[in-house]
Amino acid sequence: MALLKWIVIALLLLALAVLLVGQLGLLSGKTPDDLGVKDTRLRPPSATENSVTSQAALHPEHPMRAYADIAPLPLKGDGPATLAQLAKLLQATPGVKIVQDKGDGYLYAQCTTRWLKFVDDLELWFDPAKQVVQVRSASRVGRKDFGINRQRVERLRAGLAASS
Repeated sequence: MALLKWIVIALLLLALAVLLVGQLGLLSGKTPDDLGVKDTRLRPPSATENSVTSQAALHPEHPMRAYADIAPLPLKGDGPATLAQLAKLLQATPGVKIVQDKGDGYLYAQCTTRWLKFVDDLELWFDPAKQVVQVRSASRVGRKDFGINRQRVERLRAGLAASS
């Protein structure tokens, strides 16, 4: 019985230590230095199951292509109007900070989890040739995202559809 008590105490201390490390921002990872649109492409998907991109087909040999593939976001009006609506949706989302939105057809946001302060990078780009918003959402650290990046993009898709 005493051993069980010490195991429970140790697990609680470990959980508190992990929470403290997260709150100090030590689990946020570094901002990738190759974000943005280069030659009509967003950054490729991650090499692990922690990202989605609407441009997965541009990387046919990528090991996570099938996992990362997600449809681009449809336009709601024109490109600038759609990005403005997406920015409004993001601003209303807890933990999301828009880092870049210069009105040039590209929007970059950081999405931070509440307790452990993990940061995901979200990129949205109005693709004038295809008349869609290309999207990439990726975790900075870890090997899995438990579907969070896909859920984020699908919430944006639903928010666009529901907006008037």
